[in-house]
Amino acid sequence: MTANARSSLDDATIKAHLNNLTKPPGSLGKLEDVAISLCRTQGSLAPRTRPRHLAIFAADHGVVQAGVTAWPSEVTGLMIANILGGGAASSVFAHQTDTTLRLVDVGSGSPTHAPSDGYRDAKIAESTANLAEGAAMTVDQLEAAFAVGVEEAEWAAISGARLVLAGEMGIGNTTPAACLGVLLCDASPEVMTGRGAGADDVTLSRKLGVVTQASARAAALLKDDPTAAMAEVAGFEIIAIAGFYATAARLGFTILVDGFITTAAALVAEHRAPGTVRHMIAAHCSAEPGHRRMLDHLGLDPLLDWSLRLGEGTGALLALPLVDAAAAMVRDMATFADAGIEQ
Repeated sequence: MTANARSSLDDATIKAHLNNLTKPPGSLGKLEDVAISLCRTQGSLAPRTRPRHLAIFAADHGVVQAGVTAWPSEVTGLMIANILGGGAASSVFAHQTDTTLRLVDVGSGSPTHAPSDGYRDAKIAESTANLAEGAAMTVDQLEAAFAVGVEEAEWAAISGARLVLAGEMGIGNTTPAACLGVLLCDASPEVMTGRGAGADDVTLSRKLGVVTQASARAAALLKDDPTAAMAEVAGFEIIAIAGFYATAARLGFTILVDGFITTAAALVAEHRAPGTVRHMIAAHCSAEPGHRRMLDHLGLDPLLDWSLRLGEGTGALLALPLVDAAAAMVRDMATFADAGIEQ
């Protein structure tokens, strides 16, 4: 069965099947919730977690000029090369979990690399504008970034994936993610603004000021023009992930969501394509203080709470063995009837 030709399967039918397996009903706890999500999204009582595909979207951010991060923008390009060279945590974990990895440069200032199945140059620009001073991008740029994500989900479908993950690489991207969290979760800047990749107290205070002012500008636009509101504060990679998620849901994939930045993208995807969240499993709750608020807003219960904050899709990759176990349980365990046990 192809992803977009899946059949409908309700939760009651799935739960009845799980309760028929050779275990006390509900005895595998949250693993059974994961199994229900897998069956629901794939429309099958024999869900699959392979092949699986990780798309990492990379971009730079003009707001780095406002002093909101401890790292210079040049690190984005260096990490793109590291990921492509196999030396990054995402590269290592993807290899270890038999997950295909494709990096999509949707807006960095780094040089392009040779085209391959594992890399795509889809730059909208070499960076967003400085959201501390004005709109991060135009509405046309937002739609172009979203379209890149759509194309990548369609590419994953052609490649035969059943489960998809998204990651990000972009120095400064916790600032636009925090702004989107304030905008779409109706949360305070103080709740959403964290230290990102190690900001000290002075940098954190500066970042909070930027998030407060920029999200207020965006909020003033939200009712009449939500697309313009998101363009005011977003990042190219965040919007591309939103397009990836919305299309993956439409195509019937199971989506394993990573951390703070990718969950900001999930907020955008759900806003633009309501119902996308029903295809999502939250891999973890990160160390960023606003991540839990985002997950609660989406109604997602994370599998892990390990204070992860690396990004790149690493938290989702680390959760894959649990998702594999859930799929194996519902697909391969014997029923009471198979085992000759009367209930």
